[in-house]
Amino acid sequence: MSSTIITTSLPVPNPLVPAVRPVPQHHSRTRHGRRKHAMFATLTSIVSLCVLAVVAFHGYIAWMLAHPYVAPLYSNPTEAVGLPYENVNFPSHSNRTTVGGWFIPSGADGDSSSAVAQTAAAAAEPAVESGRTVIFSHGYGANREETWVPMYDLATLLHRLNYNVFMFDYGYASTDYKAPATGGYEESQQLLAAVDYVKSRGADEIVVWGFSMGAGTALQAGLQTDKIDAMILDSLFLPSPDTLFHNVKQILPLPKYPSLPLIELMLPAFTGTSLSGIPAKQVLTKDYPIPLFIMHGTKDSKAPYEIAEHIAAKQTNPLSREWIVEGGKHELLFQVHAKEYIQRAALFLGQVHQQHVDDASSIVL
Repeated sequence: MSSTIITTSLPVPNPLVPAVRPVPQHHSRTRHGRRKHAMFATLTSIVSLCVLAVVAFHGYIAWMLAHPYVAPLYSNPTEAVGLPYENVNFPSHSNRTTVGGWFIPSGADGDSSSAVAQTAAAAAEPAVESGRTVIFSHGYGANREETWVPMYDLATLLHRLNYNVFMFDYGYASTDYKAPATGGYEESQQLLAAVDYVKSRGADEIVVWGFSMGAGTALQAGLQTDKIDAMILDSLFLPSPDTLFHNVKQILPLPKYPSLPLIELMLPAFTGTSLSGIPAKQVLTKDYPIPLFIMHGTKDSKAPYEIAEHIAAKQTNPLSREWIVEGGKHELLFQVHAKEYIQRAALFLGQVHQQHVDDASSIVL
């Protein structure tokens, strides 16, 4: 009887091929968890970078609003229109900033060919500083020269009308005494200091002639003093969150939210004050005891004329008035309607002066 032996060959592992071992289930879960954590970390980083970029972008906008580019002074009253002047400087009313400007005393100007100059020369009287002074309050993004108004032409007109003229730079426009723009909060303190200065020079009739935000600043200053006798307000711009964003949006098509809240949040870091510190609501509801001449164009893209109309409607002083120019643009009313502009302004100044004289006479009597 024969027996059969069946042999089964066993696989011999190849030493050159690594053995494949089954991955334990808990290791698989660990790798999956690590991938999820990595994806979450990456997503979080991307979101954080986006948020940081948005915040930084709006921070830059806030910084630019606080530090606008302003061209340097290119001339002076003597070189530009032949008017003598003095360089002066003094601390602001708050003592936080310094004001620098030009004081142009009243009297005969250097244009001997003009009838006014000839009349003044013929009078042969020694030059005496007038008791009447106009302070120019320039707009945002400009300096005391504000060429498109144009300031030198108005200074010449006032000089011939026997007014002293004071032209100065707000801090954000100054090259010597730089300070951030604050929407009128600190600028009103600089204007109040200018009022005190011309008062110290003998002015007893003070008119502030404001342009754009300089007009809004004048109204803010008017809430804090009784030393201003009248105001001429050209293209009145009153800073507020809405008007601020209205102008930003003309340059950058940003959504109101979250852009406006972010800009409002970061402005104090660059200006030292917030928009809530600007008394816009008080200005809008104030019936000023002094005469206001408000002039505005219906095509003003920077300052809606409805705000000017609203403020004008609140005034009850018999000499207060408004001039709404159909199709007029921001701070270009003089350029387009020079003759009427001068006539209206001169009439207003004349009536203010006459009222001042009558009031002084009644006090003496």
